[in-house]
This record gives sequence, C-alpha cells and structure tokens, in this order.
Amino acid sequence: MRLVIARCQVDYVGRLTAHLPMARRLLLIKADGSVLVHSDGGSYKPLNWMSPPCWLVEQEVPDAMPAELPDGVRPLREGQTPEPVTAKALWVVTNKAGEELRITIEEIEHDSSHELGVDPGLVKDGVEAHLQELLAEHVTKLGEGYTLVRREYMTAIGPVDLLCRDADGATVAVEIKRRGDIDGVEQLTRYLELLNLDPLLAPVAGVFAAQQIKPQAKTLAEYRGIRCLTLDYDELRGTESNVFRLF
Repeated sequence: MRLVIARCQVDYVGRLTAHLPMARRLLLIKADGSVLVHSDGGSYKPLNWMSPPCWLVEQEVPDAMPAELPDGVRPLREGQTPEPVTAKALWVVTNKAGEELRITIEEIEHDSSHELGVDPGLVKDGVEAHLQELLAEHVTKLGEGYTLVRREYMTAIGPVDLLCRDADGATVAVEIKRRGDIDGVEQLTRYLELLNLDPLLAPVAGVFAAQQIKPQAKTLAEYRGIRCLTLDYDELRGTESNVFRLF
C-alpha cells in the first residue's frame, strides 16, 4: 500500500462529475489498484475513489502550470472558480469505462510504500456468522426458487456474504448484518458495482438482510434498487438441520 499526504485538487469525470478544491489530503493506492482520497474526517469513507480494475498514470507538469478544471467539471457552487495554484504533478486514474479520477498535486508532504501481506479477512461475531450459515442452508428464505452459488464470494474489496441465483437464474448478492444501517447498504452497493463489471454475473441484484434494519438504511437501499429482508434468528435456528456436516 502506498500512502501519500499531499496538497491536491481532485476531479472526477465520468457518468457523474465532482470537484474537490485544493486542500491537504491522504491518498491511498492499494495493491489491488484502487485509489482512494481521504480527508481528516468522515469516518472511514473516502471523499472520492476509483475501484479496480483501474490504472494510475503519474505525469510531471511544467513549473507554474495552473491547475484547471477538466472539461465537463463544474465548481462546487454555481459561479465559484478554483483558486490559481501551481501544479507539480498530475495523477490520472482511469477505469474500464473510460472514467477518470484526476488528482492535481501542488505539494507532496509524505510518500511511503508498505507491504501488508495477505489479510486473513474479517472475523464476524457469532450471531452474524451463524446467520450467514443458516441463510445459506435455507436459501429459499430469500424467495422461492433461490439457489446458493457460494458463501463468502470474494471481490477485489472483500467477500460478499452470499452469492445466489433466483428462480429465473439471475445473480443475486446478499449482504447479512445483525443490525442493518446505512454503512451496510453502502458496503453492498460497492460490491454490486464490482460484480456488475463481470459479464458472466451481470446483471447482479442485491438483497440486504438483517435482524433489524434502520429506516434510513431501508430508504437508501430501496432507492438504489436493493431489496431488504428482515431475518428472524430464532426462526432460522428452528429450521437448522441436525444432520452432521463437515463444513
């Protein structure tokens, strides 16, 4: 992983356009190719990012070159114009769709790389892990005709709890939580973005399953076309098979 603290301006050009004015930020370049832009706030969420597969090209620019907004990108407020700055480098991150994350760097304060090795993955609490096992075994709780493809289906940013097929054979990704909040919906949204890049899986629908789902999370999920499912842990435990199994 490469960590860069820099004074930079960030512009996203693609299906949507976004502009971050010049400020000091943390840039993360991960081994999987993803690039994330963080501020010193907002919890774990980046201000902007590019998910893999994507490619980073670092370009040097002539001294005293002004940093300008790319075509199609507008300032944060109508009538606002970026302050003139001197750009020392331009990073262009491009994905398969041709969208660009353009990072104009005025000054780099820190630049280091670290080998993190293979991550063992997230160890979930007992109830959440057991919910995943039970729902995998009784996958028709998601709907008639559902079949399980795989538990812990790996993506570039982590494993999807369950990958299933519905009665029509369409792919469905299921994220399981004990308490469903907005962060869980955001997590599933990122998984769906990556899974839908795979032509063998797309189109991929999403199901957000939890024992309790907060109203705000349900509203966001439904807005994004993700179905919500409330799980009854005791009911699932009552249907648990008593047949011995290795896994």
